[in-house]
Parts: sequence; C-alpha cells; structure tokens
Amino acid sequence: MSAAATAASLVSAAEEGTIEGTRLLLPALYDIFWSTIVLAIIAFAFYKYVLPKFQAVLDKRTELIQGGIAKAESAQAEAAAALAEYHQQLQDARTEAARIREDARTEAGQIVAESRTKAQEEAARIVETAHRQIEAERQQASVSLRADVGSLATQLASKIVGESLEDTARQSRVVDRFLDELEASTTANAGKGN
Repeated sequence: MSAAATAASLVSAAEEGTIEGTRLLLPALYDIFWSTIVLAIIAFAFYKYVLPKFQAVLDKRTELIQGGIAKAESAQAEAAAALAEYHQQLQDARTEAARIREDARTEAGQIVAESRTKAQEEAARIVETAHRQIEAERQQASVSLRADVGSLATQLASKIVGESLEDTARQSRVVDRFLDELEASTTANAGKGN
C-alpha cells in the first residue's frame, strides 16, 4: 500500500475515533432525557420538602440571633439605666450627707450658744447670790461688831470715867459716836492711801 492509502486510512480511522470519542463525551439522547426527568423530580422534591426545612432552620436561627441581640441590647439598656440610677442615688446620698453635716454644724453652734448663754446666766446668778450673801454677812458682821464694840466701849468708858454707863440711851449714843468717828478716820485714811 501506498503512503497515500495509509494516510487516508489513518484519516478515516481518526475521523471514526473522533466520532466515537465524541460519543463518549456526549451520552446518548435517552440518557440525557431520563437524567433530566430524575433531576427535575429531585429538584421538585428538594424545593418542596428539603428547602422549606432548611429555610425554617435558618429562619429559626435568625430569630434566635435577633432575639439574642435584642436581649443583649435590652440588658445593656437596663444596665445603663441601673448605672444612671446608681449615680443618681450616689449623688442624692452625697447631697443628703452634706445637708446632714450642715444641719449638725448648725445644731452644734446653737447648742454651744445655748450652753454659753446658760453658763453666763448661771454665773451671773451665782455672782448675784454671792453678792447678796456677802452683803447679808457684812450687815450681820456690822451689827454684831457694833454690838460687841458698843459693849466693849461702854465697859472701857465706864472704867475710864469711873461711873456706870448702864443707861441704854446713853450707851447707844456713845457707841454711835465712837463708830462714826471710827468710820470717818477709816475713810480719811483710805482717801490718803489712794
């Protein structure tokens, strides 16, 4: 055989192999038809039964996630409200404490002023009582001194004069005159000392 015949037979064999190779890649028409029918049935069943269940699961998860986000936002809002309330209560407590301190200072000042006033009144009363008592004792001492001095002066005068001064009126005049002279000399001495 000639080279041309061999080449022609190779070309024809290659063409037949290409046709058979193409047939290998492309299934037969009845296979494509039945595969399409089976695919349509599976797709219908998937869309009818499986896809709604997947969609329900995804919707449920979406709801749970959105619910969780809503709960988290709600909890965060509650926490912010609680924090604001805490700060307000803290501020109110500080204000109340400042008011109580100021009231206590004012009350302490009033108590000190009242105590001071009472102490001054008590001191004035004690001083007044002491002055009265001293005056009463001075007058009592003066009366007692007059009586004692009068008695002594009468006895002394009786001894000097040599006569009895038992007369009460005379005795009283002598004692009064003696005491007046004594007071006058005491006053004169006190005036010189100043």
